[in-house]
Amino acid sequence: MTNETLLIELGTEELPPKSLKMLAIAFHDNIKSQLDSNDLSYAKIKWFATPRRLAVQVIGLNAKQVDKVVEKRGPAVNVAFDEQGQPSRAAMGWARSNGITVEQAERLITPKGEWLLHKATVFGKTIHELVPDMVVSALNKLPIAKPMRWGAERIQFIRPVHTLTLMYGEQVISGSALGVNSSNQVQGHRFHHQGLVTLKHANDYQAELLKAYVEVDYQARQDKIIAQIKQIALDISAVALIDEDLLEEVTSLVEWPVTLVGTFDKDFLNVPAEPLIYSMKDHQKYFPVTNNDGKLVNKFIFVCNIESKDPQQVIFGNEKVIRPRLADAEFFFKTDKKQTLESRLATLESVLFQKQLGTLKAKSERIADLSKVIAEQLGENSKDAYRAGLLSKTDLMSDMVLEFPQVQGTMGKYYALNDGESASIAQALEDQYRPRFAGDSLPEANIGCAVAISDKIDTLVGIFGINQAPKGDKDPFALRRAAIGVIRIIIEKQLDLDLTTLINASINLFGDKLSNENTAENVFDFIMGRFRAFYQEQGVALDVIQAVLAKKPSAPLDFDKRIKAVSFFGELAEATTLAAANKRVGNILAKFDGQLYDGFKVELASEQAEKDLADVFQSISLKVVPLMTEKNYQAALSELAQLKTPIDTFFDNVMVMSDDEAIKINRLTLLNEIRNSFFAIADISLL
Repeated sequence: MTNETLLIELGTEELPPKSLKMLAIAFHDNIKSQLDSNDLSYAKIKWFATPRRLAVQVIGLNAKQVDKVVEKRGPAVNVAFDEQGQPSRAAMGWARSNGITVEQAERLITPKGEWLLHKATVFGKTIHELVPDMVVSALNKLPIAKPMRWGAERIQFIRPVHTLTLMYGEQVISGSALGVNSSNQVQGHRFHHQGLVTLKHANDYQAELLKAYVEVDYQARQDKIIAQIKQIALDISAVALIDEDLLEEVTSLVEWPVTLVGTFDKDFLNVPAEPLIYSMKDHQKYFPVTNNDGKLVNKFIFVCNIESKDPQQVIFGNEKVIRPRLADAEFFFKTDKKQTLESRLATLESVLFQKQLGTLKAKSERIADLSKVIAEQLGENSKDAYRAGLLSKTDLMSDMVLEFPQVQGTMGKYYALNDGESASIAQALEDQYRPRFAGDSLPEANIGCAVAISDKIDTLVGIFGINQAPKGDKDPFALRRAAIGVIRIIIEKQLDLDLTTLINASINLFGDKLSNENTAENVFDFIMGRFRAFYQEQGVALDVIQAVLAKKPSAPLDFDKRIKAVSFFGELAEATTLAAANKRVGNILAKFDGQLYDGFKVELASEQAEKDLADVFQSISLKVVPLMTEKNYQAALSELAQLKTPIDTFFDNVMVMSDDEAIKINRLTLLNEIRNSFFAIADISLL
């Protein structure tokens, strides 16, 4: 069967850069799904994307579907014919629907009976027949949040469409989509190429567009940008800050990347680096530059979409544009420093945190009180923790943060130092929002940890306290992120804190604002639920997590120790047998409706196996009890693992449910004591 390359390209006006890659991959996936559902085999499929096109190239695609023989079963023979052997209405209707007579039908004989059968050959459709509908279907399924209309048409798409290219080898596939008929022509570069590019073959797509100053391969274009940025940085003996999100956005903004370097006034470096960096990255799409010590220098690297004959003019234009942006940041910084953070506290009264929970000032006061409690538990300076908590939201009222929200907390640090606050308080103001995302850094010092935990616990308690828990994927207050943040800080910073204590302390600080009577339980269970995701990301087995969750340890650090101990235990040779034994004991005890003894009674032991098990357990318990006190769960489980052989022997030789009631209760008491020794750490029956 003939196979060739299929090219599908949609030429548009400039597509949204932050959506381009997502749209291109979705278009690729939709076309692939269509090919697979139509049983069309191919060697390779690849997507392309530039600001003005979405494309898919399918290499080694068969020219048509494979012909198929389809068996269509008719009525049973005893129904298809009457007593005289004449076809029934059902048989004739079935035959007519298949374009045959009853006499032409074959017979299907099975152990269950005999049926009429027709074997029909379904001839496969050609690529020319299938592709137009496939493209329309793939486009209709693209994740476009806000489609637009253009001209006098009622057609909607994310941007106006100019060309549709459908080619199979050298042939143009006739079809249309979004009001445009297909052809073998594509758009070249808007400035470097006049008119459309005519393709002779679908394989020529990349090469012909390169001649027209379009690098259509998204990854190749991004690689060129990275290489150019790094070369310029090397030439100026500096280090470029290549942010992944910015890199992707810039790749989606250009078709022919040309990278240049500009300069700004050194005096702007007196402004903290963070707002300058955000101004360059977010507003201008520039890549900031640092020296080898990580300090910002007065250079920036930018990527343009044109190969200018006079690049110095392009550089001059960009330097002219960035100057007022940096001047704004400089002005905000100088103006903000004229007012202390403490003086901004009163202005927080005018900003609502949440209408039922009060203002940001009230939230700051709660954070301060809870930070003080946490600092005292950690043996830190509670006055500094309280002060940091009280000032934590004041920089939100500064001009700089109003202009650059991303630098909240960071500017608080700079302004606190300017006000003469201690270094620990200043650092805590920056650390309060950490971790802001998965993999983000944690607060540097314990004062910062106290404020960060307080902020997150306050939000969790407040929102659950007014019955606005997250539902589905809706989480407007980022409670899941807050819960994970609390877990990460406490565990990774090795802080001896208890969730129940923190939650209850926070509830008390809200006074009568909370309407949910189950707030403490709801918040605790919500945080418990986040442990699962936290440990699964680290590759911990789900059954290990479930085993510890069954105990609901309220101290995250204690939870972590149990996880590590149970993970270790799960690798032991004895683990499977002991887990099964625990499950068996649990099932036996669940059916027992009576009162166990306070302790195992040696005088009631009649079998050697139960005496041996009791002796070994007593000996092990003498070692396990102090280990449990030290929370050395791994060593405790190692000791308990020695019970495997005596437990196996016990179950092999002893009838637990003895006819003698006293002996039965005594044996159940022993098994319950053993099970409780394991359960004090985790429910290993779940392993």
